Amino acid sequence: MIWLSLVSFLATALCAACIVRWGRGHAANYSAAMPQRFHMGDVPRLGGAALLAGMAASWALGALQSLLWGDPGSLRLGNWVGWWMACLIPAALGGMAEDMTQRLPVRFRLMLTALSGGIALMVLNMNVSRLGLPWLDAYLVEMPWLGMCIVVLAVAGLPHAFNIIDGYNGLAGMVALIVCLALAHVSLQVGDRALASLLICTAAATMGFLVWNYPRGMLFAGDSGAYIWGVMIALSSIALVQRNHEVSPWFPMLLLMYPVWETLFSSYRKLARGVSPGVADALHFHQLIYRRIVRGVFHDDESRRVLMRNNRTSPYLWGFTMLTVVPAVLFWSNTPVLMVFCGLFGLTYVTAYLAIVRFKVPLWLKH
Repeated sequence: MIWLSLVSFLATALCAACIVRWGRGHAANYSAAMPQRFHMGDVPRLGGAALLAGMAASWALGALQSLLWGDPGSLRLGNWVGWWMACLIPAALGGMAEDMTQRLPVRFRLMLTALSGGIALMVLNMNVSRLGLPWLDAYLVEMPWLGMCIVVLAVAGLPHAFNIIDGYNGLAGMVALIVCLALAHVSLQVGDRALASLLICTAAATMGFLVWNYPRGMLFAGDSGAYIWGVMIALSSIALVQRNHEVSPWFPMLLLMYPVWETLFSSYRKLARGVSPGVADALHFHQLIYRRIVRGVFHDDESRRVLMRNNRTSPYLWGFTMLTVVPAVLFWSNTPVLMVFCGLFGLTYVTAYLAIVRFKVPLWLKH
C-alpha cells in the first residue's frame, strides 16, 4: 500500500504541476461576481483531473501487482478495479465540463452523478440491505429496490455535498483526506485490504493535490474534484457496510455528517426563503466563519491579504469535522452510540450557525 500510495501522490502532484503551468486559460471563465469566489486572480479549477490521473495510475498498478506479480501485498485487487474507475468517469467528466465552461446546468451534473450510481448498481452489485433499524431493515429485505434507490441517491448527492463545502483552500480536500483515512482504518480493522488500498491511494492523491492547493491556492479541485471525492467515498461507504456486517451503517453516516448536514440545512434555508436549492449563495457555514470569525489580515498586497485570510478559514472547519470523525472511528460498530452522535452534531451545527448569524460568537474563537 505504501508503494501504491507513493505512486498516487507523485502522479497527482506532477499532473497538478502541469495544470498550474499550462492550464490557467479556462480560469478566466469563472466570473469575479460569483458569490463563492474568495480569491484574487485566475486560478485553474481542474484539480479533479490530477486526482483522477493519480488514482488511475495507482489503481492500475495495484491490479497489475495482484494479477501478474503474485500479489505480494495480499491486496486482492483485480480487473474489478476498472469498474470502480468506470463509476467515477461520468461524474468526473461532468465536473470537468463545468470547470472548463461554467455553463453545465445543475440538473445535468446531478444526472451524471446519478449515472455513476446506476453504473455501480449494474457492475458492482451494490445495494443497501440494512440501516441499523430492525423495522426498516425488514422493508429493505422485502423490497430490494429501496436499497438500490438509496445507492443512487447517495452516489448522486454526496458529490454535490462536497462541492458545497469546497469554498476555501484546503477545506474540501482535507475533509476528503480525513474521511478516506477513517474509512481505510475501519476497512483494515475488518480485514478488507482491497477496499483499504483503494481508499489509501485516494488519500495519497488528495495529498498530492493539497501540495498545490494549501496554503498557496495555486490550484482548485473544482466540481470535478468534489465529484470524484463524493462518488469514491459514497461507493466505499456502501461497499464497506455491504461486505462487512460488523460495521454499522451509521458509521459512514456520522463520518460524513458535516457535508451531508451542510447540504440538507442549506436546502432548507433556501426553500424557507423561497429560493431554489440549486441557486448558489454566500451563506454557508464556512462562508460565515470567513466573514464573522476569521480576523482580518493587514498586508499591502490585496491578493496576499485575501489569500492569508482564506487560509485561516479552513482549520476551523477541520476541527469541526473531527467532532464527527473521532466518535465514528471509536464506535464504528455501535449503532445506538453513532445515532446519538449524529443527533448531537446536528444540534451543534444549528446552534453554532445561529450564534454566528446573531453575532454571539465567543471572543476566544476570534483569536
